Amino acid sequence: MDPQLTTTTQRRKELHTDEDKEEFQLDSLNKDHPTDQEHTTAESLSPKDYGNFTLLVILYLLQGVPVGLSFGSIPFLLKSQLSYSQIAVFSLSSWPYSLKLLWSPIVDAIYTPSLGRRKSWIVPIQILTGFLFFWLGGNIDAMMSAEHIPIYELTVSFLITIFFCATQDIAVDGWALTLLSKESLSYASTAQTIGLNTGYFLSFTVFLAFNSSEFSNKYLRIVPQDTGVLSLGAYMKFWAFMYLVITAWLVIVKKEDEAHSEDDDLGVKTVYTTIWKICKLPHLRSFIMVLLVSKLGFICHEAVTSLKLLEKGFQKEDLALAVLLDFPLQVFFGYYAAKWSNGARPLKPWLYAFYGRLLFSGLGMLVVAAYPEGKDIGFMYFGVILASTVLSSFMSTVQFVSISAFMTSIADPYIGGTYMTLLNTFSNFGGTWPKFFVLEAVDYFTVGTCSMPNEQQNAFSCISEEGKSLCKELGGTCMVQQDGYYIVGTVSVALGLAMLLFYIRPTVQRLETISKRLWRLKQ
Repeated sequence: MDPQLTTTTQRRKELHTDEDKEEFQLDSLNKDHPTDQEHTTAESLSPKDYGNFTLLVILYLLQGVPVGLSFGSIPFLLKSQLSYSQIAVFSLSSWPYSLKLLWSPIVDAIYTPSLGRRKSWIVPIQILTGFLFFWLGGNIDAMMSAEHIPIYELTVSFLITIFFCATQDIAVDGWALTLLSKESLSYASTAQTIGLNTGYFLSFTVFLAFNSSEFSNKYLRIVPQDTGVLSLGAYMKFWAFMYLVITAWLVIVKKEDEAHSEDDDLGVKTVYTTIWKICKLPHLRSFIMVLLVSKLGFICHEAVTSLKLLEKGFQKEDLALAVLLDFPLQVFFGYYAAKWSNGARPLKPWLYAFYGRLLFSGLGMLVVAAYPEGKDIGFMYFGVILASTVLSSFMSTVQFVSISAFMTSIADPYIGGTYMTLLNTFSNFGGTWPKFFVLEAVDYFTVGTCSMPNEQQNAFSCISEEGKSLCKELGGTCMVQQDGYYIVGTVSVALGLAMLLFYIRPTVQRLETISKRLWRLKQ
């Protein structure tokens, strides 16, 4: 969650002791701060916040829809036609979601009072996203079925979509600060977890299932042999309509309460200066480094393992079923993970889950290696995949909620939005920047030759898209002598474990003991 810079004066008064009430200016001396025991008791969601909590879930769901397509479904649909290097190019479309800090101060500073501070951005962004989805809905099926996939056009289209999604996220996170009451504020991350996971689930699991002809014939039996129930174009047009309907409801029905504070008068330049000052805090530099490198150990598993299973012959509908069974468990786990992370050591669950994610990253390679090619996978093998998927996702959910709780507890309440945006930017980017290099490395370390020679009667590599196409034209098959996935995956897990034991765990345990006062700009 990236709550933004502004909070109401009243909310500040609720969050601080009597001595703190007069210290609102950014450059004032902070004589007293909330005690280090803040946020240590779990609160239940207040009944008066049910409606606004539901609104937050819906707005986060709208973010999850394009995220699920860009991060999940599109790479799956492209895998049979493209190399890992080309999928690495498409993965760049997800970068705006991890770099939103660069323009978040602008989103926070510029708005139309008549419409509302957050709705000034949410409304136009969702309208633009709706029209972009409608345009893509009319063109994407042709792009995806082309003989040579226009990978750069696809990448740019989804990069713009994710940029809109990230901008909406900035505004929604800021709105959460005033939509929810003080006693329910910790549930903003829960709303984000439920909403994003639901949107991702719909665009990944549900869409892939109904887009699959195998699933449609196996479970529905109402469509021709070679088609699924739902095309990508029709799915995107449906969500274009939903974006516009929900936006109309926001404009006509939902009023944004005025929330003015002294921070409203801060200029964009002041906010960027504040970000730089935050980055220079000694303890924060250590924490930022942990955020940037902590996902290296399992990035190969999360980016490549499922693609490898599809490459081996695992059916999309079976994968969709595995994720379908996983989804309700993640909603359940996300709710209780928020409670587990409300103690004095919110990062303790994060460290435990770190070991789990490394374990299942290693297990993922064994699952791929043991795939029974050319045979029915059987219930037992499918059960192993399901268990691995559920438990790996569980560890990821625990880490997400735990790290969010810790960041909320250390953020300087006077500049909480900027602080949280900064921390979440580094956390997201820690899982984004390695993905491109991991996908490239898989192809780099893979050795495969076509069973048929080229026109010069020479053996040639069939790893790239050109090599795959030529091998197919010649009627040959691509024989892999060395799979780079296992090399990259092993190095990734080994590096992750070494960093956890000798750097990440000691650093995190030290950071947890530091007084909350020392994380603030003025002490």
